[in-house]
Amino acid sequence: MAPSFRRDLNIATTWFLPSWSAGPVGDQRAALEAAREAGYQGIQGVNAELCREFDLVATTFDVRPTRGGLVESAMQWADQGFACTTLLLGTGMEDDAEADRMIEEVLEATSASGMPIYVETHRATLTQDSWRTLELVKRFPEIRFNGDFSHWYTGHEMTMSKFEEKLDWLAPVFERVRYLHGRIGTSGCMQVDVGDGQVEGQDHVGHFRAMWERSFAGFLNTVEYDMVPPPRMEIGFAPELLPAEFGYALQGPGDDGELQELGDRWAQGIVLTRIAAECFEAAAS
Repeated sequence: MAPSFRRDLNIATTWFLPSWSAGPVGDQRAALEAAREAGYQGIQGVNAELCREFDLVATTFDVRPTRGGLVESAMQWADQGFACTTLLLGTGMEDDAEADRMIEEVLEATSASGMPIYVETHRATLTQDSWRTLELVKRFPEIRFNGDFSHWYTGHEMTMSKFEEKLDWLAPVFERVRYLHGRIGTSGCMQVDVGDGQVEGQDHVGHFRAMWERSFAGFLNTVEYDMVPPPRMEIGFAPELLPAEFGYALQGPGDDGELQELGDRWAQGIVLTRIAAECFEAAAS
C-alpha cells in the first residue's frame, strides 16, 4: 500500500467557536457531520465508536507527565479502535536517565498494543528542547513524532539566524514525523491567523511549509522501517487551533468593544489542510 495523506481534524478546533464562525454549532455529532462535509477523513479526540458512525478514522491523544500505566492504556486504545495516539510526554524537567525510561515505556507500549504512539514536540514536555529531542533520537532511533512545530518555532525563536541550517540540523526529527498538528505561529506568537495562506508578506507561512514538506518527505522515505507502521500507511494532518479560553487564539475588540477572536478557527483549519496537502504533493514529487 502506497503511503498517503489523510485530512484529520482535532476536535478542539470546534470548541468555543464564535457565533459568527462558519463552523458547526451544537454537540459532537454536529461537529463530526460538519467535518465530514468539509472533507475531513479523520477526527482526533472523539469516541472511536462515534467516529465510525460517520466513517471517520479515529485518533486519540494523552498527557503523560510521569511514567506508569502507558502499556495498559495503549492496549485499551487499540481495542477501542483508535488508529494512533499522540502523546504529551513528561514535563521537560527530567534528567537523561528518566527521559530514557519514559521513551522506553512508549516503545514498549507501541510494540505491545500494535498501535503507533507518537511523541509530540511540545513545550513543557520531554521534547520542548530540539537539541535534547535530537539526542533522544540518537539513543532511540525507533521513536516517532507528532510534529507540532509551533512550539519550537516560537519557543526557540527559530528565525533569529540560519533558519535553513536549522532545518537541516532537525532532519532526524522530520524523518520520524508520522502525524502533524496544524498550527502556524510567528516568532512571538504560536497560533496566528494566516488569511488565505499566501506566503507573500508572511515568511512564517513559508517556514511552516518547509517544515511540513520535510516531514512528509521523511514519512514517504522511511515509513516502511517503522516498528509499527501507521494503519493504511497514512499520515494524518490535524488542525489543532485552540480557543482563546486556552490562551491560544488571539483576541481584539469587536465592533461592540468586547474582546473576540481574531479570525475564524474553523475556516483556518480548512486553509491549513489545503496548505498541508500541497506540501505533501510537493514532497511526493
